[in-house]
Amino acid sequence: MLRLIAHRLVVSVALVFVVSLAAFLLQSAAPGDLARAILGQNFSAPAYEQLRHQLGLDQPVLAQYGQWLRDALHGDLGTSPISGLSVADEIAGRLPVTLSLIGCATAVTAFVGVTLGVVSAVHGGRIGRVVDVLSLIGYALPSFWFALTMVTLFAVTVQLLPATGYVSFGTSPAGWARSLVLPVATLALPGIAVFAKQTRDAMLDALSRDYVTALRAHGVPEGSVVLRHALRNAAIPVVTLVGLTFIGLLSGTVFVESVFAMPGLGGLAVQATSLHDIRMIQGVVVVFTVIVVAVNLVVDLAYGWLNPKARVR
Repeated sequence: MLRLIAHRLVVSVALVFVVSLAAFLLQSAAPGDLARAILGQNFSAPAYEQLRHQLGLDQPVLAQYGQWLRDALHGDLGTSPISGLSVADEIAGRLPVTLSLIGCATAVTAFVGVTLGVVSAVHGGRIGRVVDVLSLIGYALPSFWFALTMVTLFAVTVQLLPATGYVSFGTSPAGWARSLVLPVATLALPGIAVFAKQTRDAMLDALSRDYVTALRAHGVPEGSVVLRHALRNAAIPVVTLVGLTFIGLLSGTVFVESVFAMPGLGGLAVQATSLHDIRMIQGVVVVFTVIVVAVNLVVDLAYGWLNPKARVR
């Protein structure tokens, strides 16, 4: 297991470097630049060139990236030329919002999806078809339509939940939970259908194995057969799906944070991209990459725990 962790960490460091370099090159190749964003529409050519020199934009792209990388390795992500705020402080202030959204959405998606999948596999018949229909409806509904409908129903008509905004957990745990209900439901809906279908197929395969027949022949309770033995063997593809869902929701938060006016990293990334704020973009990209690497590492460890063969590959 230690060998697996060491190998994944080495690959992760290389991945963070490649992704940060690719993001820097792509942002540098995009039309426009930071100096134009700061000066606005009306500016003189000398002022433009002077500002580009002050920002270091007149240097080769690789030299600019090298300077950013040296600062980043010393723990300094720089200061945004647009807002004048520290990139690290700005990200630290918004990261809890995004992690709350993604973490809660992944937990809800996995719990509801796995429950529906197990019920569909065990009971089959009419209950299984109902679960299938509900899963397909959830997968087919557009997220933007579902989000607006939820806001209209629960925030405007019933006035039970807030339509926009975010309350930190430290300020009010109850307010934090209420502010996350609608965004988390919007993020979780499409993933629940995928989880239910994947879990049902894996459970049907596990329940058809000979060891399940042997357990039932020895009088093992059906609940133990399903939840303790079959579900554990069916959990390997489900664990992989948890990691993919968590990573996929990183992009989904951009839309959800915009609809529900939540101050997360998705909105910060969109704002920084439109203003060509490379330092802020680089900071967000590095944080997102580290999150992806950490999630993949956890999934690999869980996979190795569930499947001992994976530890020796």
